[in-house]
Formats: sequence, structure tokens, C-alpha cells
Amino acid sequence: MFDYLRLEVRRTLRDTGFVIGGVAMPVMMYLLFTNLGGGDDGAWRTASMVGMAAYGAVGSALNTGGGVAEDKVTGWLRQLRVTPMAPRQVVLGRALTGAVTVLPAIVSVLVAGGLVNGVRLDAWQWAATALLLWLGSVPFTLLGLGNGYRMTAQTTGVANMVCNLGLAVVGGLWFPLALFPGWLRSVSAYTPTNRFAELGVSVTEGRAPGLGAVAVLTAWLLAFGSYAVVSYRRSARIV
Repeated sequence: MFDYLRLEVRRTLRDTGFVIGGVAMPVMMYLLFTNLGGGDDGAWRTASMVGMAAYGAVGSALNTGGGVAEDKVTGWLRQLRVTPMAPRQVVLGRALTGAVTVLPAIVSVLVAGGLVNGVRLDAWQWAATALLLWLGSVPFTLLGLGNGYRMTAQTTGVANMVCNLGLAVVGGLWFPLALFPGWLRSVSAYTPTNRFAELGVSVTEGRAPGLGAVAVLTAWLLAFGSYAVVSYRRSARIV
């Protein structure tokens, strides 16, 4: 399984579209949003840094599903079914691939925040922010896997893009929640992206993540995990 994991990670990191969309785009958006008009709000630059790192992580995690959908087209998924690897190992390998490939997006935005925008945090805060964003990205990897196992390659790409953009906007990864109307702020509190970013924001503010954030993310983890399992079983009947 580790050989399979290494292969999938190399395939993903060599994908130009992944590098541009999953790593370069969040960095460019972060620098653009935080430097328009010459603003120097340190708190906004820090919060936006976490939000854009979360946005990049979500996009990279969902991208794992695109690889699964392409595997169905090329017959690679069928080949994996006749190898000694158990189905759970195949799914776990893909999930671990997603967990590894989100790191470049997270680290790149955090580096841009520190070196370009002058964000200042203690060493433990930098490390804890990166770690929590990394761990918190798992539900989105499972969502991407579910889409990939259930849909065609083209449909998966569209579905992942809609999920990424929709969850990013409603979850407040691009804009402060203070700009949202009251009803949308209430909805946002139950989205996985909002609570995902809250993990990192809480650390930058010197406090532990709230139990509410952990509970909501855990619920979405179970929901997306169940979706991935059901989708995989469905694909086994048609691939």
C-alpha cells in the first residue's frame, strides 16, 4: 500500500493543474485580497491567511476525487481490484494521498503570510495552525473521493469545483463573516469550511479550538466518510 501511496502522490504533484489551482491560486488570491487599497490591517491579514490556506487545502483535498474518476476511465481502478490490496487499502491509500497533497497549499499560504504580509506568530502557533488545517482537511478528501467514485471524470471536476467555491464563499473563507447578513452567518456556522478555518483562527488568537467546531467537523467527517464508502461500493458494481 505504501508503494501505491508513493505512486499516487507523485502523480498528483506532477499535475500542472494541481500546482496552479491548488497551490499558486490560493497564494495569489490571499496577496490580492489583503493588499488591495494598501490596507495594513494585521488582524485581517492573519485571518485571511488562515482562510486562504483552508481554501487551498479544500481544493487540493477535493482534487483527490478527480484522480479516482480518471482511474475509472483508464481502467486503473479495475486493475487495482485484481491486486492483493483489499478495497479498504485502496480507499485508505487515496485518502492518505489527499492528506499529503494538501500540505503544499497550506504551507505556501502560511509562508506568504509570514514573509510577504508580515504576519507574526509564535513558533508553536505556526506549527499548530498548519497541523490543525492538515488534520481538518480529511472530511473534504472523503467528499472528493465520494464524488470520484460515483461520477464520471468530467462530472467530478464540475462537482468538485462547485463544492469548493460554494463551501468557500458560504463558509467565510474569502470574506469576513461580519459582511454577511444575519441569516447567512447562521448557516455558515454549520458548514464544514467555516469550522475548518476556525481551527486555525483560534490558534492564531492564542486559544484552543472550540468544542462546537470540533463537533460540527466530526459530524461532517462521518457524513462524507459514509458517502465515500457508499460511492465506492456502487462503483464496484459498475467498474
